[in-house]
Amino acid sequence: MDKFVITGGTDLNGEIAISGSKNSALPALAAALLTDEPVTLRRIPRVRDIRTMERLLVDIGSQLDEDDEAVRLHTPNIVSPEAPYELVKTMRASSLVLGPLVARCGRARVSAPGGCAIGSRPINLHIFGLERLGAKINQTHGYIEAEAPDGLRGAVVHFDRITVTGTEDLMMAAVLAQGETVLRNAAREPEVVDLAALLTKMGAKIEGAGTSDIRIEGVERLGGADHTIIPDRIEAGTYLVAGAITGGDVTVTGCVPEHVGALVSQLQQAGVDVTQPGGESLRVRGGGKIRSVDMTTEEYPGFATDLQAQYMALMTQGDGIAVIVENIFENRFMHAQELGRMGANIRINGRQAMVAGPRQLTGAGVIASDLRASASLVLAALVARGETVIDRVYHIDRGYEKIETKLAQVGANIRRVE
Repeated sequence: MDKFVITGGTDLNGEIAISGSKNSALPALAAALLTDEPVTLRRIPRVRDIRTMERLLVDIGSQLDEDDEAVRLHTPNIVSPEAPYELVKTMRASSLVLGPLVARCGRARVSAPGGCAIGSRPINLHIFGLERLGAKINQTHGYIEAEAPDGLRGAVVHFDRITVTGTEDLMMAAVLAQGETVLRNAAREPEVVDLAALLTKMGAKIEGAGTSDIRIEGVERLGGADHTIIPDRIEAGTYLVAGAITGGDVTVTGCVPEHVGALVSQLQQAGVDVTQPGGESLRVRGGGKIRSVDMTTEEYPGFATDLQAQYMALMTQGDGIAVIVENIFENRFMHAQELGRMGANIRINGRQAMVAGPRQLTGAGVIASDLRASASLVLAALVARGETVIDRVYHIDRGYEKIETKLAQVGANIRRVE
């Protein structure tokens, strides 16, 4: 099991290129199941979750070819409309194949999703939506079995809470349904907009992606497409915080600045100098006093829950007390205990964390409990005195492409060991 060994105390300086978005690439890969024509996807990040999804698609019937430029998928026939537990137990995005499989071949058997243990990720919203579209659902032995032998029918689906993967799954199901589907209280995340762009290239009729109401007019069939995945806003945000916490001068390139607008605003309130030197880049310059600023996670365009742990690491260096409220997941403070092992002063009360700073963090042996928690430990280790050893970095490999290489390029003392 790999570990990261990090010696802190070095300012980061230089440029970091942002990879394609994992959270956009996963539904895009699933969308390739909707057509019997080839789909080419560019800027696919080489991370563990992507590899898992690719293996799943091959099992289902996709022919896969990839090189440094693109991943090419061709699914002339659905061989096995199933996502088995043993393959997808580490990845919650397995539910994204549910809608495409039911829409394409009228049936699906998908293991209930796994992934990070950060709280409830209810699949019931996917099930509710598919039932509204006419699918018959049965849940047994940890699997969701869906059938729609006569095809899906358009309907109005009102989500009682915002769900990104639910919105994506139902959008993919609706593009081949008969008639019009309206998704209300839909997620507005950039990844939803990116999926809609891909589906539109394939021949789907979608209006309103990026708003709370999405309208989809079903079509008889979809064709192939060539699509480039958007940059990863969570990766971009993580490296911006890395520059801020180390007092360095870091420019992230190949990003979409407005996708991290809430984080940029938060950093600026905390006294960090963030500028936009180009249309697809952001520069962060630290070195000054970091102010403690409260933060609350919200659905997009609010502060992303996937950046909460990284922001908590930054607030350990703040000049007072910051209150962080986690509104999306109820169990997403597991990194706080590990940060405490490094000297952080954090008190948890339900969905609130009080972070008192500034604290001189010190190197320690810590364990990554989930994907974004592991990123926060890396950030804390960069500013800690001495050596930190982070165990279970397979979590970070699920969502960050070559994080140790990218950080080393801007001066971090980090290495991977077996």
